[in-house]
Amino acid sequence: MLIDILQILGGLIVGLVIGFLLAKHYMEKYLKKNPPVNEQMIKAMMSGMGRTPSQKQVNQMMKQMNKFM
Repeated sequence: MLIDILQILGGLIVGLVIGFLLAKHYMEKYLKKNPPVNEQMIKAMMSGMGRTPSQKQVNQMMKQMNKFM
C-alpha cells in the first residue's frame, strides 16, 4: 500500500519535471522565432511619445530588451 502511493507520487513528480522542461524548451524556441518586440515597434512607441528616435537609441533599447530575454 505504501509502496503504491510512493510510486504514484514518484511518477507524478517525474511527469511534472518532464512537462516543465518540455514547456520551457517550446517557449524558448517560440520566443526566438517570434520575438515580442522589434525595431519597428520601438520606433512607433517612441514616436507616439513625441520623440523622434535615432538608430542609436533604437539599438540601445533592443540591446536592453535582449538582455532580459
